This record gives sequence, C-alpha cells and structure tokens, in this order.
Amino acid sequence: MFKPKAIIFDLGGVIINLNYNSTSNAFKKLGISDFDEVYSKQKQGQLFDDFEKGIISTSVFREALRKHLPQHVSDEAINQAWNAMLLDIPAYRIQWLQEVAKRYPIFLLSNTNEIHIEAFTNILMHTYGKNVFETLFNKVYYSCRMQMRKPDAEIFDYVLSENKLIANQTLFIDDSKQHIDGAEKLGLHTCYLQSGHDITDLLKYLL
Repeated sequence: MFKPKAIIFDLGGVIINLNYNSTSNAFKKLGISDFDEVYSKQKQGQLFDDFEKGIISTSVFREALRKHLPQHVSDEAINQAWNAMLLDIPAYRIQWLQEVAKRYPIFLLSNTNEIHIEAFTNILMHTYGKNVFETLFNKVYYSCRMQMRKPDAEIFDYVLSENKLIANQTLFIDDSKQHIDGAEKLGLHTCYLQSGHDITDLLKYLL
C-alpha cells in the first residue's frame, strides 16, 4: 500500500459537494438554452478556461455571458446561477482532513474562479465561523490566482517545486479524469474519486 509523503487535494467534488446540473438549469432559466454545450464537468469553452486562469476579470466574464442573456439580467443573478453548482462542505470531511493533516503535509489545488472563491468562502464562514482552509492546508492554490490550471503540467510542477515535493512520493486526488491523467504523466500517484464514492471511505488507509 502506497504511503505518500504529501497529499494534494482537489476541491470541487472531493471536499465540497457539487451539482453541475444546478448551474446548467439556472442559466437555462435565465435564457442560455445551450449551456450544456459550452460547460460541463468534462469539458468547457475558452471563456471558462480564461476565467479559471484569471486571464479575464469577473466583469468581463459576466459581460461575455450577458451576450447570450436578456439585457436586464443582473450581475447578482449571473453570480447566483454560476454558484448554483456549489453545495455544502460536510463537517465530517473537514474533521477527516484535520486528522489527515496531523500525519501528512496537505495542499489544496483547485481550478476555480473569483466568483466561486467568494461563494465557498462564505459557505465556510457560515458553516464554521471562519475560513478553515487557511489553517487546514499547508498551502492553498487557486488556478485563477496562478494563471495556470489543471491538467497542464506547469501547475503541478509549480506546486511540487514550491513545496520541494517529489512527484513519485506525492498523492494527488481529483474527481476529473483529465486532471488525474495530467498528474500521472508527471509521475504523481493518483486517486480518481469517481461519482458515488466519498474520499473519507476511499482513503481510510491514510489514517
């Protein structure tokens, strides 16, 4: 059984529960009937890639979406639709991560954007009274603040290099196959968290 020297966790679908259909349905209600064709867990258009890389601002992102929406749709309505996929961050997962963190250096590496960061930070504040990620992880990495995103090699190389981690001694956990494939190409050990599985059950051996 592989025992890592460090662990890199994805966020969405691993720590925070997601429902992509909720965002799709919300945008359809606002007026984008073909939203599924440009955004899903498996693939997304250039607009979403650029937003996740921080190449475009939140206002530019909303204006690009608004081209496909009735002009009266507000910024708040767009944010709410975009955030609809973000569900809860269960306490038992946070407690499990706290135990894991006593045994291993742990890192968070998420493809995300400024609208979602504000939303899930609010979830943390509402649920736990503080942003527990700041103390839970050795370091947090958000794609939009790095101008890099998974599965590109550069983002994995950056995290490994900055923390002096060795790829074949590091475990990477994600629920997207394309990200797992990208990490494996660099020699990281991986855990592909598929739908219906919970990280706390799948990785009991870590404790």
